[in-house]
Amino acid sequence: MSSNPTLIPHFTCSNAAAAIQFYKTAFGAEEVARHADPKSDKVMHATLKINGGTVMLNDDFSGQMNSKCETTEALGGNPFVLHLQVDNADAWWDKAVSAGASVEFPLADQFWGDRYGMLKDPFGIKWSIAHPIKKLSPAEIEEAAKTAFV
Repeated sequence: MSSNPTLIPHFTCSNAAAAIQFYKTAFGAEEVARHADPKSDKVMHATLKINGGTVMLNDDFSGQMNSKCETTEALGGNPFVLHLQVDNADAWWDKAVSAGASVEFPLADQFWGDRYGMLKDPFGIKWSIAHPIKKLSPAEIEEAAKTAFV
């Protein structure tokens, strides 16, 4: 086992260069590395830092690999959400929406004690953004859920 255990999301994009620019604008991403395909304008691999975490991405190379395209758009969505736990959800939210993210679940104060919402970026990746507004016990959350799920 690694002395630095880390889980890093790595996904395939329809336009990695545009995705990198979007993440810089929407989430203040820092580009750590980008390796271009020497025979095209595609990105073979890129590493970004967002809010202290790492995300890796690349362009779709299904045509060169004789395989099925696995971008989020080609698959009709994805089953995961990348979560950003931040200090000011409203500021992060506004910046992402201004950059072109669409609202999936409106940002609001939630029964579990977070200000939380979910967006979809222009490349089909879902992102949730939250910050805590009050600390609740598990029993308080359970009770609040009863009211929320009426």
